[in-house]
Amino acid sequence: MSPTDQATDAELVRLFQRMCSAWTAGDADGYGACFTQDCDYVSYDGTHARGRRVMVENHDRLFRGVLAGSALVGYVESVRYLRDDVAVMHATGSVQMPWRARLPKRRLSRQTVVAVRTDDGWRVAALHNGRVRPVMIPAPDSLPSRASRAMTRAARALRVGRAR
Repeated sequence: MSPTDQATDAELVRLFQRMCSAWTAGDADGYGACFTQDCDYVSYDGTHARGRRVMVENHDRLFRGVLAGSALVGYVESVRYLRDDVAVMHATGSVQMPWRARLPKRRLSRQTVVAVRTDDGWRVAALHNGRVRPVMIPAPDSLPSRASRAMTRAARALRVGRAR
């Protein structure tokens, strides 16, 4: 990695840290300032906010409501550049509620962030937040896999039978 890449990586890490700081301060406008005007924001529950204004309004309600006094904690796992002015960043984090001494593992989320370099520095163009879950891909010979294949065969047979 060249020194320029390291400096840019540091800029992206600072962007993530600014997001965390603004969240922890309950500052929806400061949080929104980390994003582009036309950003896409997908929450862990699948809610999709299109545009900074909507995302800021949603977070303002959250910061004054169910997430009042919460902190956003986390770290950047990786940065990958698609172009000089576009990067994909993966981070792991969680919302720490004020009454918790430590984070429950079930609350960890992984964010996929698409960041773009603007005239004002790096900003988030898209963020997708999903809960971290253990890898549980069933083996091909497992009961769930066999049951799924049997149900697929049955559904296909029903469709073929109806088509006749």
